[in-house]
Amino acid sequence: MNFPGVPCGRKAGLIRACSAFFLIAVLSACAGKANNDTYSLSASPIIEGPSSTGKQILVPEPTALKALDSDQVVIRLSGSEIQYLAKSQWSDRLPKMVQAKLVQAFENTGRIGGVGKPGEGLAIDYQVITEIRSFEIATEGADTAVVEIFAKILNDRNGTVGAQKAFRATVPVRGTGPVAFIAALDGAFAAVAADIVSWTLKAI
Repeated sequence: MNFPGVPCGRKAGLIRACSAFFLIAVLSACAGKANNDTYSLSASPIIEGPSSTGKQILVPEPTALKALDSDQVVIRLSGSEIQYLAKSQWSDRLPKMVQAKLVQAFENTGRIGGVGKPGEGLAIDYQVITEIRSFEIATEGADTAVVEIFAKILNDRNGTVGAQKAFRATVPVRGTGPVAFIAALDGAFAAVAADIVSWTLKAI
């Protein structure tokens, strides 16, 4: 810090005083930070599909617009206005959670040769590439959880897209408050995940 015209002895005192002030300000900011309730996706969808296949599937992290690419829970007030659920957050970035749950859903079927994320060393036959288009509580009318994920199946051997489709589910919010919102989003995502996995198994 520079204090023009102030004697050196006084400068040292001012620097110590300013440093102490900044430390107090930082500690006060930390002390005032809200402790958010943290939620995860817990639903394990029931998958209906064909018999087992030896194919191996890669599930990259979904893409999403910035509003969804975070650990915040989205509340849509109108067609163009959104906000985040106060004092609440996901346990990780939403795309990363969706990726992990899709991998788990494929694994739980026991009907494929293998499934994994990039970097896990699988000899891949297909990629299931996804985009999160909606993952929110819509508040126009009755509160409703809306989840929409667009998926396409990429043949990793020749680089062609074999199939693509948008999957959407809505679940009414039962009750009020964050727990009711998260439960509805969990249910809507479970329905979408089940549809994506079942559709993929039939397509490959």
